[in-house]
Amino acid sequence: MTLATNKPAELGRVTPHLRKKLVQIEPQKIVQIAGMALADPDVITLHFGESDVPTAEFINKAAYDALQSGHTFYTHRRGIPELRDSLARHMTGLYGVPIDADRVTVTPSAMQALMLTMMGVLEEDDNIVVVGPIWPNAVAAVPFAGGVPRVVNLRSGNNGWSLDLDELFDTCNERTRGIFLNSPGNPTGWTVTREQQQSILEFARANGLWIIADEIYTRIVYDRPVAPSFLEICEPEDPVIVLGSFSKSWAMTGWRLGWMTTPPSLGGFLENLIEYSSSGTATFVQYAGVTAVEDGEPFVASMVERCRVGREIVGRHLAALPRVSYQEPNAAFYAFFKIDGMDDSLEFAKELVRTAKVSVAPGSAFGPAGEGWLRLCFARSADSLEVAMERLSKALS
Repeated sequence: MTLATNKPAELGRVTPHLRKKLVQIEPQKIVQIAGMALADPDVITLHFGESDVPTAEFINKAAYDALQSGHTFYTHRRGIPELRDSLARHMTGLYGVPIDADRVTVTPSAMQALMLTMMGVLEEDDNIVVVGPIWPNAVAAVPFAGGVPRVVNLRSGNNGWSLDLDELFDTCNERTRGIFLNSPGNPTGWTVTREQQQSILEFARANGLWIIADEIYTRIVYDRPVAPSFLEICEPEDPVIVLGSFSKSWAMTGWRLGWMTTPPSLGGFLENLIEYSSSGTATFVQYAGVTAVEDGEPFVASMVERCRVGREIVGRHLAALPRVSYQEPNAAFYAFFKIDGMDDSLEFAKELVRTAKVSVAPGSAFGPAGEGWLRLCFARSADSLEVAMERLSKALS
């Protein structure tokens, strides 16, 4: 390699190299809406996937007490033993199968858990088959790790959203390293069935593929206590990685606290990945997580009920709009609805911010199959949702 040897004053301006796959990633469209909405205090914000409920005081106090007790130092890379033990007991109780703490790794957000997973399983130009429409960060994580996403979209019909397993399996090829699915799903609320989980697990076992399951909405479900989980049917050393988060059920979006449940044999490998990326999760935040898990069931129940009421409000208003096609979800806290005649959901969402003073996420943010749709979060107070839906009803009439 020959380098320029001119004196600084004589040098031209040369652009340093940036990785092509990263440069080609589009700006996140929901963030574009957020920028507009947050600049206008009159806008009711329904674009992000979070409740308007602040984190409960008993969780906040646990973090404060941990700080006062001096829990401010480096700690275990995979998480403090107290939190890993609590999460293992929590999942064992939820799913009725024994889950040991050596399968649990704590991360600073579920998003970081996803990034670590992609870094761990992908070589350059390998691919992950992704079930869409899906949260855009999940798809973007694949090229960040050097891979290629291959999206298989759910189908929308009279009975809601459905997954064609034949299409899913046929999309896998010799460079496929895993199947990623989010269930309950963002933005659709779709939930994979137990029979489908069993088929996907058998396919993964037979073909040496990872199942990467984002199950962060597993508690936000309206027709049963908990959504079906791959943890209920897999063996400890099966090729299954399940992602969890404190953000939704415990209203801790800003805390950036998540975890992953993996085969125990991945423990040392994950410890190395964490050491060379984040070096671990904030210690006092983890102690707050212990309290959330151990004492937070009443709070989770209240969050589900809040979402149930929000779902009813949104559904009642949308049902009265002739331009809107919408089916009520059985899980998660989003209304994903189609607008007749809308062909640019990003511009349409921007216009709603400007004129209706309500911010929603454009369907195109969730992939090409989402164009023509909008997503709003109904994990909000009943009063704010009533106002927001009255404004949207006028705009969409």
